[in-house]
Amino acid sequence: MTDSSVTATLVLDAPAGKPESKGPQVLRTILRAPFTARTWKELGYLIVSFILATLGVGYIYLAGGGGVLVSLTIIGIPVLALVILGGRLWGHVYRALVRDLLGTPLDAPPPFAPQSGLFGFLKSAFTDMPSWRALAFVLVQGIVGMVGGYFVLVATAIVVFVAISPIPWVLFDPVNIDSNGVERHSLAQFGDFYIDTWPRVLGFAALGVIGCFALPWLNRVVCLVHRQLAIWLLAPTARDRRMADLQESRRVAVEDSAATLRTLERDLHDGTQARLVTIAMALGRAEERLEHGGDARDLIADAHAGTKEALAELRELVRGIHPPALELGLEPALETLAARCSVPVELRVHLPARPNPAIEAIAYFSVAELLTNVVKHAGASHAQVSVLPSGNDSLVVSVRDNGRGGVLQPMAGEPVAGSGLAGLAARAASVDGSLTVDSPVGGPTVVTITLPTAGPR
Repeated sequence: MTDSSVTATLVLDAPAGKPESKGPQVLRTILRAPFTARTWKELGYLIVSFILATLGVGYIYLAGGGGVLVSLTIIGIPVLALVILGGRLWGHVYRALVRDLLGTPLDAPPPFAPQSGLFGFLKSAFTDMPSWRALAFVLVQGIVGMVGGYFVLVATAIVVFVAISPIPWVLFDPVNIDSNGVERHSLAQFGDFYIDTWPRVLGFAALGVIGCFALPWLNRVVCLVHRQLAIWLLAPTARDRRMADLQESRRVAVEDSAATLRTLERDLHDGTQARLVTIAMALGRAEERLEHGGDARDLIADAHAGTKEALAELRELVRGIHPPALELGLEPALETLAARCSVPVELRVHLPARPNPAIEAIAYFSVAELLTNVVKHAGASHAQVSVLPSGNDSLVVSVRDNGRGGVLQPMAGEPVAGSGLAGLAARAASVDGSLTVDSPVGGPTVVTITLPTAGPR
C-alpha cells in the first residue's frame, strides 16, 4: 500500500474535532475494568488454576512417587511411562484454559509417535519432551497457582467485604469491646481506631470500592505470569516448530510432485500419445498405398506435420518440467517469459551470484503463475517484475500490476478464485521462503516472494 493511501485512510478515520487526550482514556479504562469480560475470565482462570494446582501437585506426588516405587517391579516401568505421558493430558487442559480464559491460543506440541514394540513404546515415553515439559509446568503451576491464587482470592474476598461493609454493619449489629470495656458498634478496628460511625463506615466502604477497581490489574499481573509460564512450557519449542515446518514442506513437495506427474501423464496420454497414434496410422496407410502402387504423398505430409506438432507439444511439456532457458540463468528465462506474456512486462533482474537451481526453478514458475494471474484476473495493462538480492543469502521476487486489486493474503484468507497464491506460498515455504501480498481494492497489486539463494537452511 502506498503512503498516499495510508494518509487517506488516516484522514477518513480521524474523528472530527481535537483528538481525545490520554487522561480520559486511561480513567475510562480503569472505571470499566471491573465490568469487562476479561476481568471475570481472568478471575475464573485463577480460581480454576488454584484447584488444578492442588490436583496437579497431588498427581505428581502420588502418581509420580508411586510410579517410581513400583518401577522396581515388572509392571512398574509401564506404569511410570503412562504417568509421564499423562503430562500431555495436563498440557491439553491448561492450553484450553489459557486459550478460553486468558485469550492466548497455544499450538499443540507434535503428537506422540511411539516406536514399534513394547520397548519402543517405553523408550518413546521416557524421552517424550512435551510430556516432561508439561509435567514441569504442572509442578511450577502448582506453586504459582496455589500461592498466587490464594493471595488473589483472599484479597478479592477482603476487598469485596470492605466494599459492602455497611450492609453487615447495619444488619448484624456487630459489637466490639474496647480496652476500657466500652461496647462499640464496630465492624472492624485498627488498634484503637474503630469503624463505628456512619462517616467511618462509608469511608471504609469507599476504600473497598477503590480496591474493586484496583483488583483487575492485580489479577492481570498474576495472569501474566501464568500466561508466560504456559508459553514457555506448553507451547511447541523452536525445534518442534521447525520439525512441523519441515513435515509440512515435505508434504507440499510430495503433493506438488504427484500433481506434476499426473499432469504429465494426462498431457502425454490425451495429447502427444494420441497424436503419435495418428501418425503411426497415417504411415501404415501410406505403406499399404505404396504397396499397391498408389500415391501416398498426402499421407506422408500429414504424418510429417503431425510429427512437428508432437515435437512442439513435447517441448512444451519439457518446458513445464524444467524450462531450457533456465540453463542460461534466471534472467534469460524471465526475459523469454516476459516476451511471451500478452501484457507488457517491465523486467529488472540484478543478481550478483547465480542462485541454487531449485530456487531458480521456483522463482521462474512463481513469476509464470503470477503473470498468468495478471492476464486472466487482474485486468491490468502493465506489469513489472523485479528480482533483486536481499542481504547476503536471499533474493526478492516482486511482481506488480496496475489492475483492479482486491487479492487476499494467502494463509490469512482465501485467495481470489484461480489466483493460486496459496500454492505459491506453500512452494516458497518448502524452501524456507515466504510470500506476501499487498493488494488494496482498486490496485495496484504487489506480490513479493523471498527465497534463500542457497536453498533451504
